[in-house]
Amino acid sequence: MAGDFRGPPPAGGRPPQGEPPRGGRPARPGSPGWTNQPRNPLPGHGGRPLPPPSPPQQPPGAPPSRGGRGPLRKPPPGRAAGAPPPTRAAAPPRGPVMPRPAGSGAGGAGAGVHPASQAPRDGRVTRGPSMPDWRRVRRATRGRWKAVLILLLVAFVGFGVYLDQNMTRVQALPADSQASSSGTNYLIVGSDSREGLSAEDEERLATGDAAGQRTDTIMLLHTGSSGSVLVSIPRDSYLPIPGNGSNKVNAAFAFGGPELLVETVEAATGLRIDHYVEVGFGGFVGAVDAVGGVDMCVPRAIDDPKAGLDIQAGCQELDGTTALGYVRTRATPGSDFDRVQRQREFLAALLGRATSPLTLINPFRMVPLASAMTGTITVDDSDHIWNLAGLAWGMKGVSGGDGVQTTVPIGGSAGGSNLRWDRTRAQALFGALQNDQAPPESSFGP
Repeated sequence: MAGDFRGPPPAGGRPPQGEPPRGGRPARPGSPGWTNQPRNPLPGHGGRPLPPPSPPQQPPGAPPSRGGRGPLRKPPPGRAAGAPPPTRAAAPPRGPVMPRPAGSGAGGAGAGVHPASQAPRDGRVTRGPSMPDWRRVRRATRGRWKAVLILLLVAFVGFGVYLDQNMTRVQALPADSQASSSGTNYLIVGSDSREGLSAEDEERLATGDAAGQRTDTIMLLHTGSSGSVLVSIPRDSYLPIPGNGSNKVNAAFAFGGPELLVETVEAATGLRIDHYVEVGFGGFVGAVDAVGGVDMCVPRAIDDPKAGLDIQAGCQELDGTTALGYVRTRATPGSDFDRVQRQREFLAALLGRATSPLTLINPFRMVPLASAMTGTITVDDSDHIWNLAGLAWGMKGVSGGDGVQTTVPIGGSAGGSNLRWDRTRAQALFGALQNDQAPPESSFGP
């Protein structure tokens, strides 16, 4: 055995020239039993077979080893003991090779050491396709939603600014008003203004050819802690007009415009007017058409050529042109009292339709409605688009049954078509509103 030892291998751990590899991997230098004796030659290599090398010496009591690489294992089934291992050409194809980490090469720290879950039979580490970075995807999705929300917010604010600038403004509220009250009071005026109407529109809407500008509708909306109260003021109400004696209330508008009308109403009711809103013929028709019409139940058939109205009794949907004639006509037994009642009912129904979810979430209805309303209404210099939102919600409360609709109580005639208020009941009505209280039913008019 001592004669078979040929000394240590050359530097680098490579076996001497001519020695076949053992299992495709040389033994480590200095391992017990290292030898340069060749094994039995493979078939077809010629030459006389060499005798097998003598087994290395083992310490007493140690289990038999194989070239210092652990205990001997039984050959796998189907291969005789001492038969050469299969060549690399017979090995099955392998998957992609995992790059070795630094220091894991031959002789490096951790060489040949791999987790059990990543160590296939051939000793090489493979890895499947990398998992997607869900955190990066989540961050990207969140960023896109933020961008969309910012764009929507900018569009909403920009549209609000456009609507606010689209309104016509006048000096309507007196700067030296002495009236005071709780809650919020809106004066709503429907004028016979033909501004923006062509000759064909005037003929179609039967606006007439009256000179000047008058008010066909005057309503007072009070909102506060006791709910909403909508009060109609008949245009033939005979009231003192500051600086002009006593006359019909709509004459105040003809004499001094919106500001004189506000002064007249404040003096008659004792309420401070906080907001002024005026709607002309064109704005009214455009608003009704923008919401797709308004459903109304007509109690009786009306045929009024002066108002351009020919309508049958029953519940039906009114378009803009028909609705204008419906709120203007006086061709009914109750004349002006019937008209103010129709005006209250229709305005409440219109604003209720305008503030319905189906309208608010539908841009094809909301945008034309808002543009038509703001483009044809007149407000005070201090009013803005959010004040109109408060008006709409107050009217929605009235139409929803949570508020009160009434007319100023009338005590009799002042000659001709002039109407005198019932002062006692009128004071009870407006006194309750002045203190932001629910008015008594005894103060309600027709």
